Amino acid sequence: MTPRDASDDSSSRWSDLDRPPLNATALRRGLVREGGLWSEVEVVPCTGSTNADLAARAAAGPVAEGAVLVAEEQTAGRGRLDRRWTAPARSGLFFSVLLRPAEVPVARWGWLPLLTGVAAATGLSRAAGVDTALKWPNDVLVTVGDEERKAGGILAERAGEDAVVIGLGVNVTLRADELPVPQAGSLALAGAAVTDRDTLLRAVLRSLEDWYGRWRTAGGDAAASGLLEAYAAGCATLGRTVRAELPGGRSLVGEAVAVDGDGRLVLATAQGVQEPVGAGDIVHLRPA
Repeated sequence: MTPRDASDDSSSRWSDLDRPPLNATALRRGLVREGGLWSEVEVVPCTGSTNADLAARAAAGPVAEGAVLVAEEQTAGRGRLDRRWTAPARSGLFFSVLLRPAEVPVARWGWLPLLTGVAAATGLSRAAGVDTALKWPNDVLVTVGDEERKAGGILAERAGEDAVVIGLGVNVTLRADELPVPQAGSLALAGAAVTDRDTLLRAVLRSLEDWYGRWRTAGGDAAASGLLEAYAAGCATLGRTVRAELPGGRSLVGEAVAVDGDGRLVLATAQGVQEPVGAGDIVHLRPA
């Protein structure tokens, strides 16, 4: 599918007046500026995956750092390990960005999805007025009633030798009868004071620009940039006993005691051993 720019398309096939389209012109005006990170913002009405589209563009020819591709609807959105992410049209934020962290050693690029989580949680909390938390490694949580639920997910993928495409999906106005699974949530169900997607998208992208700039200036050092401290402060996984389900049917149970300098989750086992596990090593992370 070749996406086209939605802009302010009043002829859209969607008619839910509670879910107005994004204003592409206003988003560009508010985000693209001289000396800033964001180089272009494109909004398309529907596509399979913004991550796949942006990665394909980078493979086909030069794409400037800071390109942002937003879809009003994704039909083949993906999460980690190719898990599906589906939501009704215009019910959330579904977008990808292309980054080229040339100043940062590739070994530290694994921090980018965690950095995006900090940026998203911070931006959404401020703009929507909801409490947010992070589930290691790549979920954004909100509280619905007295229950933590996943409202957002992050997927980072290499795009050639020098670029990373990071996708973010956030449920904004999903109603209870629209949730893909009972454990999912949305900003609206969490009592958000603001659900205007233009406002929320600008807040997340500005927060991402801020954190990415700090991290890049520090050469990708998560501790020196303040990223490690911020992630640990917002990570709901820490302090809990969890079961890390690993490939091959293996599992590891322990208390999540820290996130280390490489972004790995450190589990203290009953045998008194501290075991780090990386995001790429884990199939599921569940309460023990």
